Amino acid sequence: MKKFTILSIFLLGLHVSYSLDNGLALTPPMGWLSWQRFRCLTDCQKFPDECISEQLFKRIADRIAKDGYLEAGYQYIIIDDCWSNMSRSSDNRLQADSNRFPNGIKDLADYVHNLGLKLGIYGDYGTETCGGYPGSINYLELDAQTFSEWGVDYLKLDGCYAALHGMEEGYAKMSQFLNATGRPIMFSCSFPAYKGLEANYSMAVQHCNLWRNYGDIDDQWDDVKDIAGWFSDNQDFLRKFAGPGHWNDPDMLIIGNFGLSLEQSKSQMTIWSILAAPLIMSVDLDTIRPEFRNILLNKHAIRINQDPLGIQGELVSNTSSIQVWKKPLQSTKESRQRIALGIVSFRCDGYYYPQDILLAEFFNEDCNTFSIIDVFGDNNLAAERLYEKSENLTVRVPPTGAVLLLISAV
Repeated sequence: MKKFTILSIFLLGLHVSYSLDNGLALTPPMGWLSWQRFRCLTDCQKFPDECISEQLFKRIADRIAKDGYLEAGYQYIIIDDCWSNMSRSSDNRLQADSNRFPNGIKDLADYVHNLGLKLGIYGDYGTETCGGYPGSINYLELDAQTFSEWGVDYLKLDGCYAALHGMEEGYAKMSQFLNATGRPIMFSCSFPAYKGLEANYSMAVQHCNLWRNYGDIDDQWDDVKDIAGWFSDNQDFLRKFAGPGHWNDPDMLIIGNFGLSLEQSKSQMTIWSILAAPLIMSVDLDTIRPEFRNILLNKHAIRINQDPLGIQGELVSNTSSIQVWKKPLQSTKESRQRIALGIVSFRCDGYYYPQDILLAEFFNEDCNTFSIIDVFGDNNLAAERLYEKSENLTVRVPPTGAVLLLISAV
């Protein structure tokens, strides 16, 4: 799916530099995925508003289009597992469950496209999906053609019930089959999550727009901590492979569900934004509370995440369970050097922990004055004043919460 170009080398500098044939994911993908919130719920008689069905995806698509999510950048609505019939058709094609998707996937794609959105779908490289539905191992080319004919814009290809040996080559074949359809289809791979750091990441860069690296996230703070820890432990390796067109994926945003507090939700949004991670929500957008919705729609956090340089940020300090994450950002006419700083507390003692930040540590010697945007607005930093390089800035971080700053040298 990718090839070397002079332009990509120019844009990415020291990063591994490739350009996608499909021209997609030049910034981290943004959208919504059904799995975390709705799993494999298929009983539409008992749970008509929550079962995996065309009704669910149409109502979520309506919310994305009408409630500001599309305007903010959330473009993809992605069907996860359990959408298909339990068997293929007589000509070996995948087919949607006719009771839950009576009008078929093509009709759903048309509905989504008419709202200005794009439709994603789930497949599995193995003999069957994780939920026990038909896999693609013997039908990669046919399934790629089917998805294209349906108007699908994004494919998540899982790796359940598949041999680890030869997995990268199989995903590469699917990449080629998707390209051969002539339809731009964003390709989300899973083999690095199954093979760990032994996976061939160079092949992921060549053939995938994004890839899961690690275990699934569940609706709990411990999983956010675990994933953040794995990414920071392995950041020197992982950062080499992230950039425009190809991204490490720490899994879904679980903001607005049941397991994260408001402050923990700010922490997940902070870390995912610094990591240049795909921002893929998984929440019921009909029932999400406004304060969580505001985090998902925070324009400054999204700006940091979507920065066109596409640099995956890194953990730069970890003292007393207070972590500082840094992400370089593209310069502007007004600012020759810009960064995002995320200060994340993994403490649980019940008070706002003071964290000192010396701006001189993060900027070139010739940068002397700075403007600061307090992304979540909790520290009352004055956006209209300029801060001096010698200032010792103090922010206060709540337990399991975060402060996200956008700092520009002016």
